[in-house]
Amino acid sequence: MSDVNIFGHQALFEHVYKSAPIGIALVTVEGHWISVNPAACKMFGYTEEELMAQPASDYVYSNCINNKEKLLHSLDDTSSTIAVEKQFSHKDGNQIWASMHVSLVRDDKENTPLFFISQIVDITDSKVAEQRLQESIERYTSLKKYNHDAIISFNLEGKIINGNQMAEQLTGFKIPELIGTKISRLIGERNLSRILSSAADYVAVEKGINGIHHRDGHTVEVLATLAPIVIHNQNVGFYIIAKDMTEQKRLIIEKEAAEKTNKAKSEFLAMMSHEIRTPMNGVIGMTDLILETELDEEQRDYVQIIKKSGTTLLNIINDILDFSKIESGRTELVEETFSLRIALSETMNMILPKALEKNIEVTTSVASEVPDQVHGDVTKLRQVLMNLLSNAIKFTPNGAVSISVQCLNHEGNPPLIQFSVVDTGIGVPEEKVAHLFEPFYQVDHYMTRKVEGTGLGLAICKKLVKLMGGDIWYERNLNGSGSVFAFTVDFSFKTNASGIQNNGTIQENHVSGNELRILIAEDNEVNQLVLKKMLEKLGYNSTTVQNGLEAVEAFKRHPYDIVFMDIQMPFMDGMDAVKAIKESISSERDPYIVAVTAHAIKGDRERYLEMGMDEYVSKPVSMHMISGIIDKFLAEKKV
Repeated sequence: MSDVNIFGHQALFEHVYKSAPIGIALVTVEGHWISVNPAACKMFGYTEEELMAQPASDYVYSNCINNKEKLLHSLDDTSSTIAVEKQFSHKDGNQIWASMHVSLVRDDKENTPLFFISQIVDITDSKVAEQRLQESIERYTSLKKYNHDAIISFNLEGKIINGNQMAEQLTGFKIPELIGTKISRLIGERNLSRILSSAADYVAVEKGINGIHHRDGHTVEVLATLAPIVIHNQNVGFYIIAKDMTEQKRLIIEKEAAEKTNKAKSEFLAMMSHEIRTPMNGVIGMTDLILETELDEEQRDYVQIIKKSGTTLLNIINDILDFSKIESGRTELVEETFSLRIALSETMNMILPKALEKNIEVTTSVASEVPDQVHGDVTKLRQVLMNLLSNAIKFTPNGAVSISVQCLNHEGNPPLIQFSVVDTGIGVPEEKVAHLFEPFYQVDHYMTRKVEGTGLGLAICKKLVKLMGGDIWYERNLNGSGSVFAFTVDFSFKTNASGIQNNGTIQENHVSGNELRILIAEDNEVNQLVLKKMLEKLGYNSTTVQNGLEAVEAFKRHPYDIVFMDIQMPFMDGMDAVKAIKESISSERDPYIVAVTAHAIKGDRERYLEMGMDEYVSKPVSMHMISGIIDKFLAEKKV
């Protein structure tokens, strides 16, 4: 007799049903509950009553088999069990995955369907792990597929396992052609040996892989990275990630070429500044000296024309140099605290003579809320105002020019100061407005225009205003003919008066010429004569030398008070001469050295002062400049 007969079928079934670790549900063919075991209740977190209150068909039917006919058809004589995976809600709200094996119990005699048995296994953990694995595979596949770098995997025998689309582009081979072949055909046998070496330093090895052999025979320059493939704590191969450096190398070469071009441009600007300003110093300086002599009215008119033409040429040169400096990004703000009203008054005084010549009325209006003390670059503000005011006077045959200043308050932002220059001149045609601030653009055609200039003034203004945190624009004068040029500046406001500038006028009452010993170091004979004659007009004697070596020797013989030192001279330039003079004397005999240079590039003044010079002037120099420098020296000496 078998053991089953000893215990009886009913007792055995009841024991298995209650003690099995898997859920068991008995459901009628019509979809009603018969019974459910404790394991199923525990699996879903319900009591037997709570679980049986739910639709029994949920634990028999699946998403693809959702009615009795389909289920019975699936469980015909050829298939006694179907297996499906289904997601359920646990009582605590979490989702669980279960594997259901549904079978059909039939009548032994008539073979008619009696009820379904559903065996339910909790597969949540394995399902989550499977999903994570799938996500990881998809992420890796996506990373490999869409990576901009070539990725090639190979085993410890050096045979290629796989690669991505970029590997095909980099090597010229299709991936099926590469799989199973040696990676050494791409990176070389020596590099492969180093990678597979047990003592391999991957960082050092990948630095040695700087090229991938292409199918057509050439080598593609790459930046390589090696990564071991580790499975179950065991290294089974490597990934090589290769970035094509061809484009990057081209960009680096282009960047270096652009930097060299920029440097050459800067050097060219410096040279042009020097070469043009040096003769201009002679032209303008000599006209100043001639105007100090006895001239009849006709001669004075001729000399005035020469001086005006020279000044016009110098303004054109300054415009081109200024624009080039701004364009190359070498212009910076030099900020200080200053009086806005004094700066405006000084600017108006500078353009007033031009306005009086044309009998043009000039007015100024400053709103009461505009602070007097502001922090910003007063030089660049003056440059913008001078340009706009000069244009307004230039293009106004008769009438008036006015400038108004007001505060613009923006919510949450510091107030901007707006300057508006209004004229009653010829105005600007509508079709020309869009081009006003473009470089080298002039409203009048160059063959017919009535006014001179480079067409750079407004372009420079726009760049300077942008640099000062503002904007500039054109408007039509609504009160009649003419134009309105308005711009804003982002100044920091100061309430104290500590930054008020000392705007005293230069005094020309000098001491006797015999009391000052002045040395002029200048290689250009015309400029020597200009400086010497200017000093004589001011009442001073001077000595001239032609280069830095002669300046050093001259200073050893006589302790000069002031040295006007040209920067660019033969044999020894001005900077080396200053250094030699400073090293050869004691601090008590330290002279007042003035850099006189045709260089007018941004930063020159600061550079020369840092090198030990006391003052800086750029050519062409004027008697007013020389007078101011001597006054400054005498004032410091007195202190």
